[in-house]
Amino acid sequence: MKNLRRLIAVITAAVLVLPLAASGVQAKTTNQWTAIKKEGKLVVGTESAYSPFAYYDDDNKLTGFDVEVAKAIGDELGLDVEFVTSDWDGLIAGLDANKYDVVMDQISITSARKKKYAFSTPYTYSYGALIVSEDNDDIDSFDDLDGLTTAQTTTSNWGKMAKKNGATIKEVSGFSEAIQLVEQGRADATINDNVTYLDYKNQQPDAKVKVAALSTDVSRSAVMIRKSGSSTLRKKINAALKNLQEDGTLSEISNKYFGSDVTQADS
Repeated sequence: MKNLRRLIAVITAAVLVLPLAASGVQAKTTNQWTAIKKEGKLVVGTESAYSPFAYYDDDNKLTGFDVEVAKAIGDELGLDVEFVTSDWDGLIAGLDANKYDVVMDQISITSARKKKYAFSTPYTYSYGALIVSEDNDDIDSFDDLDGLTTAQTTTSNWGKMAKKNGATIKEVSGFSEAIQLVEQGRADATINDNVTYLDYKNQQPDAKVKVAALSTDVSRSAVMIRKSGSSTLRKKINAALKNLQEDGTLSEISNKYFGSDVTQADS
């Protein structure tokens, strides 16, 4: 009889503890900032071979524009920053699986993504750039592409933009090849985002190309956060970004990688 009473007591205690344990898990997942602050670190998901945004340098140290912005946000919040790297295909899925707190990898804010995720205020603004050889004065707008040849990867949005403006596409494998064709006069122009162009010119300042025009459409990249329980975390990150914008830190990091400030929208 005593053993039976003990067994009943143990089962009863276990049943009473289960709701409390479940409650604790729920509290952690629905109040992201509280859990992050308690642990003292912000875990950031990013790629590891996406230069100049997040990549390993010659000393095998993770660096890049997004990496430095993440560290600056951590400093503002009084948190250590830990990076978890992934290839692009699994990056956002890792956020869903709670492998990290946020994603910073030039994630563009889109209507589809906003349905499932929360976003900080943007920290990168990019535009479509019409790139021509430096001595070309005949092209100064996207309309001028009608009947001309542009060097593009055919499946990209930039290739579609070129076609929309009447250009014939000369297929290339990437941006560097496109630039070479423009410099050699084998293509009249190429279209890509201005951030990619600025990075290229920062690395190849003698490249004989220039931007003839920028699109009016802007792509905004921000910190991606799980929606559930993200309200306070989002406010904290936004406050940090505002401080970093006002004290010039974001501009300084941007100029280091691009030779220009891509952290503010063109007026």
